[in-house]
Amino acid sequence: MTGEEELLQDETRPGELPETRDDAECVEPDFVMSDGRELFEHFRFEADKGQQLLRVDKFLTERLERTSRNRVQQAAEAGCIIVNGKAVKSNYRVKPGDVVSVVMDRPRYEFEVVAEDIPLDIVYEDSTVLVVNKPAGLVVHPGHGNWTGTLVNALAWHFKGNPDYDVNDPRLGLVHRIDKDTSGLLVVAKTPEAKTMLGKQFFEKTTRREYVALVWGDFTEDSGTITGNIARNPRNALQMAVTQDPSKGKHAVTHWQVLERFGYVTLVKCVLETGRTHQIRVHMQHTGHPLFNDERYGGDRILKGNTSSNYKKFIENCFAVCPRQALHARTLGFTHPDTGCQMDFEASVPPDMQSLIEKWRTYRDGAGTI
Repeated sequence: MTGEEELLQDETRPGELPETRDDAECVEPDFVMSDGRELFEHFRFEADKGQQLLRVDKFLTERLERTSRNRVQQAAEAGCIIVNGKAVKSNYRVKPGDVVSVVMDRPRYEFEVVAEDIPLDIVYEDSTVLVVNKPAGLVVHPGHGNWTGTLVNALAWHFKGNPDYDVNDPRLGLVHRIDKDTSGLLVVAKTPEAKTMLGKQFFEKTTRREYVALVWGDFTEDSGTITGNIARNPRNALQMAVTQDPSKGKHAVTHWQVLERFGYVTLVKCVLETGRTHQIRVHMQHTGHPLFNDERYGGDRILKGNTSSNYKKFIENCFAVCPRQALHARTLGFTHPDTGCQMDFEASVPPDMQSLIEKWRTYRDGAGTI
């Protein structure tokens, strides 16, 4: 293993396990930087009380086995070396008591990423960016219980002939994430400059992101905005929740608009102003409209409708047609980091969710016919 690979490798030791989560998307970042970057700690060192002033690149090189000083300097340049909660450059001098962390924009991998021949639905690709339409069921990052078969493994295969793309390099790769059972568009940066510029656009809310969701219940209004800080649910570690304490959680804003009403469920468009973990799922549940068939947030049972056996059978058929939360990232727009041109992409609602919508349309128009 090279020094470069070693620095970016997961450091979970035998007997240690990362946070127990059933998918990588639910892992909360260790640091949220002033520029909006969400970062995960991979290595952590605390300087002794007798520590002599020492450049941080030399400090880390002495503690990370088989890691070159040049690689540490590259990590610092990418903003991946943090001391006492703040990003530092490689010439920072470590002093007694400093807490030095090596961070990345993804959770720790327990194993080295292996390239896997997983089909990718590539919507657009050039020398700088790649836009992919992720299917439901595909985990984005390797994580607890999903060390292989992820989008990152697929990207490793796709780029295996490209000497300039290292799937382990935090300066490259996915700029944002969507949940395992959410389908839709994601952008991948192929150069450090592209990732920096795209990350800045997401932070400054200049990207265009629209989702389509089928949710339980009807709405009084045709459109609205949901604002509420999102934090870990203290009663369920696998859930996020809207917190009433303004000092906790992360600011989150979701704009919604009714696209079609079916009586007991509603098709809505959601526009993200922020991008928090499970944001649409949490905000919709908070307003009493969980996503249809969202098991984690209570949408996988009959919440609206009648008690007839025919209706129950109809809902069971709907769950079978779309066996996941009915959420699709349909639109993605950003300014191209090289050309400065506006790039807008749209991915059609996938067959499972389209079939679900058609079933509800038939049910509504047929006055309750299954």
